[in-house]
Amino acid sequence: MVAAFKERLKEINPVYVEFDTLQTLQVNLGNLCNLSCTHCHVGASPQGERVMRRDVMTKIVGFLARKTGITLDVTGGCPELNPHFPFLIEATEGLSPRRIVRSNLTIMLEAGMEWLPEFYRRHGLVIIASLPCYLKENVDRQRGEGVYARSIAALQRLNAVGYGDELELNLVYNPGGDFVPGSQRELEAAYKQELLERHGIRFNNLYTITNAPIGRFREYLEAKGAYERYLNLLATRFNPIAAGNIMCRTLVSVDWKGFLYNCDFNQASGLPITGEDGGILKIDDLEEAARSGNALFLAQHCYCCTAGEGSSCTGVLT
Repeated sequence: MVAAFKERLKEINPVYVEFDTLQTLQVNLGNLCNLSCTHCHVGASPQGERVMRRDVMTKIVGFLARKTGITLDVTGGCPELNPHFPFLIEATEGLSPRRIVRSNLTIMLEAGMEWLPEFYRRHGLVIIASLPCYLKENVDRQRGEGVYARSIAALQRLNAVGYGDELELNLVYNPGGDFVPGSQRELEAAYKQELLERHGIRFNNLYTITNAPIGRFREYLEAKGAYERYLNLLATRFNPIAAGNIMCRTLVSVDWKGFLYNCDFNQASGLPITGEDGGILKIDDLEEAARSGNALFLAQHCYCCTAGEGSSCTGVLT
């Protein structure tokens, strides 16, 4: 029996189960995507019907205009497929010191999306791109046939407009199965050598992110009878040093309807931030949701963030 994650944190330091200070606003534009990856925790696909409306984005813009110094982290699905994606980027120009777009890379090769690399460059966006391995077989197995070749072509286009040099380009490694990532530093060195030698590709950082046992990945685990074993693995690899740096202490996630969560994993699991009256908080309640000392909403899938070197949307925590 795996101990409750919240209790493990409280044993180390009771403050670890409380919100600290808002540093990152992560905005999930919906589950529409041109891919259907096996590890996707939000179940994104070309059939995705959750698409954030412009009026929700306008409220996000208003919040960033009032609160300076907050990182904007835009994700999905494939965020670029939201028809209002350009509006959000253009409307937040100058409102956030760091604006991140989480791209699956292949979207840049879809018909009618060729403008993306130049658009990213013009707005100085930080690109965090999914590439679960530097080998074709592993990528295509996890993300679909032909995805590796298209990802490489997209990375080359990004390099051509300055990404990986004067503009920040980071890659994400996800394990191809039910195991914890190895050393981020060693994987980054291997990625940089292999991608440069094989394809002439340059990038800045590699982030290793542990697969959360939710969404399609949980379905995969349950189908092979490995869910409990994987959860036990994460709990066994619990790292007290990583525990104090979990991203939900400084991040709030916004879903396509404007509802608020402590992270994107909670969003996918239907575990929202609620107010004192038990009602789900929305973008209009963001200041209340991000109040220092608020209790975090935690569950067993949170063990993925404290296993091994720790895991967050920007890589390891130790």
